[in-house]
Amino acid sequence: MKRKEKMHVITGGLILIALGILIILNYMGLYEFGRSWPMLLIVIAVGTLIQRAGDIGGWIIAAVGIFFLVKENWGFQFYAAAKYILPILLILLGANILARNYKKSG
Repeated sequence: MKRKEKMHVITGGLILIALGILIILNYMGLYEFGRSWPMLLIVIAVGTLIQRAGDIGGWIIAAVGIFFLVKENWGFQFYAAAKYILPILLILLGANILARNYKKSG
């Protein structure tokens, strides 16, 4: 099986397992299925990151899924923390650039 096909199989299997668990939790009254869509984004990201941990798309999907999971389920007010997002992103970006440059020269 080709690598790309294998990735789709793993991600697809994880999505089906997650859907089954979320439906069971909904039927048991433990977790409302309508609030579970961010979990599916996280599962897709996990499937992608299992195959390639360095895939930036997988990390972005995971971050978006976690953002909406927290917002939907716990009502966290992100606007209060938003003023720190840009500086943190700049710090992370700068650290990433330095780390890559250090690897190339070392």
